[in-house]
Amino acid sequence: MGTPSYATEIFKELLNNNNYEVIGIFTQEDKPVGRKQVLTPPHIKQYCLENNIKIPILQPKKLKDNLVAYISIKELEPDFIVVAAYGQILPKEILNLAPCINLHASILPNYRGASPIQEGILNDDEYLGVTSMLMEEGLDCGNILGYSYFKNDKNILVDEAFNELSNLAAKLTITTLDNFDKLKPTKQNDSSSSFCKKIKKEDGEVDFSNAKKLFSKYKAYSFWPGIFLKSGLKLKDIEIIEESLENNAGEILEIAKDYIVVACEKGSLKIGTLQAPSKNSISSVEYIKGQRLVLGNILN
Repeated sequence: MGTPSYATEIFKELLNNNNYEVIGIFTQEDKPVGRKQVLTPPHIKQYCLENNIKIPILQPKKLKDNLVAYISIKELEPDFIVVAAYGQILPKEILNLAPCINLHASILPNYRGASPIQEGILNDDEYLGVTSMLMEEGLDCGNILGYSYFKNDKNILVDEAFNELSNLAAKLTITTLDNFDKLKPTKQNDSSSSFCKKIKKEDGEVDFSNAKKLFSKYKAYSFWPGIFLKSGLKLKDIEIIEESLENNAGEILEIAKDYIVVACEKGSLKIGTLQAPSKNSISSVEYIKGQRLVLGNILN
């Protein structure tokens, strides 16, 4: 059970392992994407179609109170149900059909919920990781079976972290299944748990108050929704220069050949690319020339 590329990596690892047979896939419904609203299958389904993989794919709108979905799983007679970024809560009757193992992209009990990778990057965590856990009713609160993690590179962007964690999750899935009978599930410490929400487009809005916070948002949201000023101007290809000096927010401090340096109230940033609303991305230097902005002017 899974939807994005994170789930596909786990699926591929299972397909390539001779000890396990994938007998069915549950994923979200096809959804309209982009300006033209083209009906697009989830990543895992697309992978199966492109590689001519003949495994039954089911896409129920919901699992709760869905007798057809329940019977479909029961008739498959699974030994395990592996769940990775599926996007639906599993009801009790499905949880009772077989051990349900969830690969959640955080070091639980931190960041239960929809956006754990982004949250770890936003908070500049020392480690980013994946937890395998036995699912129960509730959100990411089941007993822990295993962890896998890596030291956070302070410049890592969300898509790189996503790829790294997908690979870790794929390996951890096999380790968990191989050792399932020997593992002693560990109860989560609910008192130290934290939650993260589904990201909305408006979460990408930033200002030039704090360079470190803006850079963290850029790293976490660079894939989607991106970061942008109140004016709608998108900021891309960003590096942090320094974090502590006090400046005038938005002041252009330097114009180089292929980037500009912009001040924050605290700290400053190098910006390589800018994109005005409904326009293509262009070099930040070209953009400020077009806007007739010079050193000391404010970018907004």
